[in-house]
Amino acid sequence: MHPLIPMILQRLALGLFTLFLITVVIFLAVELLPGDIAQELLGQNATPESLAALRESLGLNSPPHIRYFDWLGNAIQGNLGTSLATERPITDLIGQRFLNTLALASYAAVVSIPLAVTLGILSALYRNTLFDRVINISTLSAISFPEYFIGFILILLLSVKTGWFPSLANMGRVETFWDFLFRAFLPMLTLVLVVTAHMMRMTRAAIINLLAQPYIEMAKLKGASPVRIILYHALPNALAPIINVIAINAAYLMTGVVLVEVVFAYPGLGQLMVDSVTKRDITVVQSCCLIFAAVYILLNLTADVLSIASNPRLMHRK
Repeated sequence: MHPLIPMILQRLALGLFTLFLITVVIFLAVELLPGDIAQELLGQNATPESLAALRESLGLNSPPHIRYFDWLGNAIQGNLGTSLATERPITDLIGQRFLNTLALASYAAVVSIPLAVTLGILSALYRNTLFDRVINISTLSAISFPEYFIGFILILLLSVKTGWFPSLANMGRVETFWDFLFRAFLPMLTLVLVVTAHMMRMTRAAIINLLAQPYIEMAKLKGASPVRIILYHALPNALAPIINVIAINAAYLMTGVVLVEVVFAYPGLGQLMVDSVTKRDITVVQSCCLIFAAVYILLNLTADVLSIASNPRLMHRK
């Protein structure tokens, strides 16, 4: 058996156990929300009889542990329940929203990952130069501001002042792929500015750390150019930390889009979760949190496996 297979199975088991603990946290967090859910749904004019009937239909009269295991069992079977606000199946509500969030995250990843790795390589190649300082200051400045602030600045500069891009990502009239790229450009750019610094600085640090190794010195003595040394000698050995930071930021692109989607009114899963919190639609909130947690764990497990696979020495215990 390949030594990578037991490691993958071990990581999957650990991921499932972590996801189980997260479901407990999600359920308890929703349970601790103040107020009466039935009262919020029916309004101030609700009668005691209607409140009692709604609590019974929602299962609120059952003990919390019974409701938790009922919810968990249905979720394992793919049944996320019904929205309390719209009475529609949650899978119908989440389906297109999840695809929208996945499309935005993929859009940002396709732009940010090559950009960050390229800037990291160039920054390592020209370290301690003016280019290196400008890139570091620029990326650190971008990451120092919260996402919604960057989004509002981009709306002001690229939408209000110049009119180049729409301030709201209206996906209802998207007809072509290029139309989607145009309408989602500002939320994509916001995410790119937020995540590029992490990946760029990790790429730079990993490569610079390897430049002091003896085999790099030998390549220099043989007359290899700096570009060849970095691309053919340093970069392959720096893949493990770079893959890790890329996967972590890819997970952030999927789970950290909530504020960005709200700023640009992007119809994604994050916007749906915020709207559901406002309406006290707890079943949808639980489902959104569960999906975000599952995606985050899956991407982190993928990063772990890829980083170990890229460096076979990590598969063997010391």
